[in-house]
Amino acid sequence: MTSIKKFQVTFDCAEPERLARFWCEVLGYVIAPPPNGFGSWEDFKRSQPPEEQDAWCACVDPSGEGPRLYFQRVPEGKAAKNRVHLDVRVGTGLVGEERLAALEAECARLIPLGATHVQTLYDGTDSCIPMLDIEGNEFCVD
Repeated sequence: MTSIKKFQVTFDCAEPERLARFWCEVLGYVIAPPPNGFGSWEDFKRSQPPEEQDAWCACVDPSGEGPRLYFQRVPEGKAAKNRVHLDVRVGTGLVGEERLAALEAECARLIPLGATHVQTLYDGTDSCIPMLDIEGNEFCVD
Protein backbone atom coordinates (compact mmCIF):
# COMPACT_ATOMS: atom_id res chain seq x y z
CA MET A 1 0.00 0.00 0.00
CA THR A 2 1.32 3.44 -0.95
CA SER A 3 1.40 6.16 1.67
CA ILE A 4 0.59 9.69 0.47
CA LYS A 5 2.87 12.31 1.99
CA LYS A 6 1.92 15.47 0.07
CA PHE A 7 -1.45 17.19 0.21
CA GLN A 8 -2.85 20.67 -0.20
CA VAL A 9 -5.51 22.51 1.74
CA THR A 10 -8.11 24.21 -0.48
CA PHE A 11 -10.07 27.32 0.51
CA ASP A 12 -13.21 28.47 -1.27
CA CYS A 13 -13.14 32.26 -1.17
CA ALA A 14 -14.09 35.56 -2.79
CA GLU A 15 -10.60 37.01 -3.35
CA PRO A 16 -8.02 34.25 -3.86
CA GLU A 17 -4.89 36.38 -4.13
CA ARG A 18 -5.78 38.60 -1.18
CA LEU A 19 -6.50 35.57 1.03
CA ALA A 20 -3.35 33.78 -0.17
CA ARG A 21 -1.23 36.81 0.72
CA PHE A 22 -2.83 36.94 4.19
CA TRP A 23 -1.90 33.30 4.82
CA CYS A 24 1.62 33.91 3.46
CA GLU A 25 2.05 36.50 6.22
CA VAL A 26 0.56 34.23 8.88
CA LEU A 27 2.64 31.16 8.02
CA GLY A 28 5.79 32.56 6.40
CA TYR A 29 4.72 31.06 3.07
CA VAL A 30 5.29 32.55 -0.39
CA ILE A 31 3.08 32.81 -3.45
CA ALA A 32 3.67 29.74 -5.64
CA PRO A 33 5.60 30.26 -8.88
CA PRO A 34 3.50 30.96 -11.98
CA PRO A 35 2.37 27.97 -14.07
CA ASN A 36 4.92 26.38 -16.41
CA GLY A 37 5.50 28.43 -19.53
CA PHE A 38 4.85 31.81 -17.89
CA GLY A 39 7.54 34.19 -16.66
CA SER A 40 5.23 35.97 -14.22
CA TRP A 41 1.75 35.85 -12.77
CA GLU A 42 0.88 38.92 -14.84
CA ASP A 43 1.80 37.02 -18.04
CA PHE A 44 -0.40 34.13 -16.93
CA LYS A 45 -3.33 36.43 -16.08
CA ARG A 46 -3.13 38.13 -19.49
CA SER A 47 -3.41 34.71 -21.14
CA GLN A 48 -6.71 33.95 -19.41
CA PRO A 49 -10.19 35.04 -20.47
CA PRO A 50 -11.47 37.88 -18.24
CA GLU A 51 -13.87 35.63 -16.30
CA GLU A 52 -11.01 33.29 -15.34
CA GLN A 53 -8.49 35.95 -14.33
CA ASP A 54 -7.76 35.94 -10.61
CA ALA A 55 -9.88 32.78 -10.20
CA TRP A 56 -7.26 31.08 -8.04
CA CYS A 57 -3.98 31.55 -6.22
CA ALA A 58 -1.69 29.23 -4.28
CA CYS A 59 0.98 29.65 -1.66
CA VAL A 60 3.71 27.28 -0.57
CA ASP A 61 6.06 26.70 2.32
CA PRO A 62 9.48 27.86 1.05
CA SER A 63 11.11 25.02 3.01
CA GLY A 64 8.97 22.50 1.11
CA GLU A 65 7.73 20.88 4.32
CA GLY A 66 4.25 22.33 4.84
CA PRO A 67 1.24 21.69 2.64
CA ARG A 68 0.43 23.86 -0.35
CA LEU A 69 -2.55 26.16 0.25
CA TYR A 70 -4.87 26.65 -2.73
CA PHE A 71 -7.46 29.43 -2.89
CA GLN A 72 -10.26 29.22 -5.43
CA ARG A 73 -12.86 31.86 -6.16
CA VAL A 74 -16.45 30.72 -5.69
CA PRO A 75 -19.61 32.79 -6.23
CA GLU A 76 -21.25 32.08 -2.88
CA GLY A 77 -20.18 33.51 0.44
CA LYS A 78 -19.30 31.56 3.55
CA ALA A 79 -22.54 30.19 4.99
CA ALA A 80 -21.61 28.18 8.09
CA LYS A 81 -18.86 27.23 10.49
CA ASN A 82 -15.83 25.56 8.90
CA ARG A 83 -15.84 21.78 9.19
CA VAL A 84 -12.02 21.86 8.98
CA HIS A 85 -9.74 24.62 10.20
CA LEU A 86 -6.03 25.32 10.51
CA ASP A 87 -4.25 25.47 13.85
CA VAL A 88 -1.30 27.87 13.80
CA ARG A 89 1.02 26.05 16.22
CA VAL A 90 3.03 28.69 18.09
CA GLY A 91 2.75 27.26 21.61
CA THR A 92 3.95 23.70 21.07
CA GLY A 93 5.70 22.43 24.20
CA LEU A 94 4.69 25.44 26.31
CA VAL A 95 2.24 25.37 29.22
CA GLY A 96 0.51 27.82 31.52
CA GLU A 97 1.31 31.51 31.39
CA GLU A 98 4.27 30.96 29.05
CA ARG A 99 2.02 29.28 26.48
CA LEU A 100 -0.69 31.90 26.87
CA ALA A 101 1.85 34.71 26.36
CA ALA A 102 3.15 33.10 23.13
CA LEU A 103 -0.39 32.70 21.79
CA GLU A 104 -1.38 36.25 22.74
CA ALA A 105 1.75 37.64 21.04
CA GLU A 106 0.87 35.79 17.82
CA CYS A 107 -2.73 36.96 18.04
CA ALA A 108 -1.51 40.55 18.39
CA ARG A 109 0.70 40.11 15.30
CA LEU A 110 -2.19 38.78 13.20
CA ILE A 111 -4.81 41.41 14.06
CA PRO A 112 -3.11 44.20 12.03
CA LEU A 113 -3.04 41.78 9.07
CA GLY A 114 -6.84 41.65 9.19
CA ALA A 115 -7.46 38.65 11.46
CA THR A 116 -10.22 38.87 14.06
CA HIS A 117 -9.77 37.68 17.65
CA VAL A 118 -12.83 35.62 18.63
CA GLN A 119 -11.95 34.60 22.18
CA THR A 120 -9.14 33.40 24.39
CA LEU A 121 -9.58 29.98 25.96
CA TYR A 122 -7.37 29.35 29.01
CA ASP A 123 -7.81 26.88 31.87
CA GLY A 124 -4.64 27.69 33.81
CA THR A 125 -2.57 25.11 31.92
CA ASP A 126 -3.71 24.88 28.31
CA SER A 127 -4.79 27.67 26.01
CA CYS A 128 -6.07 28.30 22.50
CA ILE A 129 -7.17 31.44 20.67
CA PRO A 130 -9.90 31.01 18.04
CA MET A 131 -9.66 33.65 15.30
CA LEU A 132 -11.10 34.51 11.88
CA ASP A 133 -9.09 35.22 8.74
CA ILE A 134 -9.89 38.15 6.43
CA GLU A 135 -12.80 36.27 4.81
CA GLY A 136 -14.25 34.92 8.07
CA ASN A 137 -12.73 31.43 7.99
CA GLU A 138 -12.07 30.07 11.47
CA PHE A 139 -8.57 29.13 12.58
CA CYS A 140 -6.88 28.76 15.95
CA VAL A 141 -3.65 30.09 17.35
CA ASP A 142 -2.60 27.01 19.29
